[in-house]
Amino acid sequence: MLLNIAAYHFVPIDDADALAVRLRASAEAADLRGTVLVAEEGLNLFLAGSEDAIGAFLAELRADPRFAELAVKASHSHAQPFARLKVKRKREIVTFRREDSAPLSRRAPAVTPERLAQWLDQGHDDDGRQVVLLDTRNREEVGYGSFAGALTLPIDNFVDLPEALAPHREALAEATVVSFCTGGIRCEKAALWLRDDGMDNVLQLEGGILGYFERVGGAHYEGRCFVFDERVALDPELRPLVDAAA
Repeated sequence: MLLNIAAYHFVPIDDADALAVRLRASAEAADLRGTVLVAEEGLNLFLAGSEDAIGAFLAELRADPRFAELAVKASHSHAQPFARLKVKRKREIVTFRREDSAPLSRRAPAVTPERLAQWLDQGHDDDGRQVVLLDTRNREEVGYGSFAGALTLPIDNFVDLPEALAPHREALAEATVVSFCTGGIRCEKAALWLRDDGMDNVLQLEGGILGYFERVGGAHYEGRCFVFDERVALDPELRPLVDAAA
């Protein structure tokens, strides 16, 4: 059984090139596969390997004070879901192309999975406001599943979200809008940018769909969550759609 991890952390990185080289060496030494993205705004990674190897890699990474608080979402598979290891130096760890959208010194308010499930159970937030779930993923991902009744947008790329959302903004003005994505990274940028752009009623779902699955399960979610590897999608028990025996 292999351990699969997804993690990201927004933090200023002034040695991004050197860090990418160092992380590649560490991952190769541990026989890990997956993708590691390094940018001046932070780190984004999807990796799979043995429990011990992943543990050692994370321990080494967290020894760097910048990543001491790195939050990881974990699942398991029988087969290796990645063909190889890719470590890339990028301009953004998730491409949005909006100035000041990276939450380096501040972030949008978040709602925990438990609190969101409570709001959905009761049909409103703690102040009695309508709750609207905003899916920030693209149409291919949405096709595998989403929260029941969520607002989904006909986009193919994350950079198109602000324009696609524009026609809906007036209708959402009196609601509490909770943005969500796979693991939280797109919500971090989208929610912060939207609040700066005047939508001060936008929150982000802490940990994204995968964090919700881990802590709440599948309540109010329909289908699976698309993931970016050969498992294709995970159900609320974090079981893969495709998981051939190793």
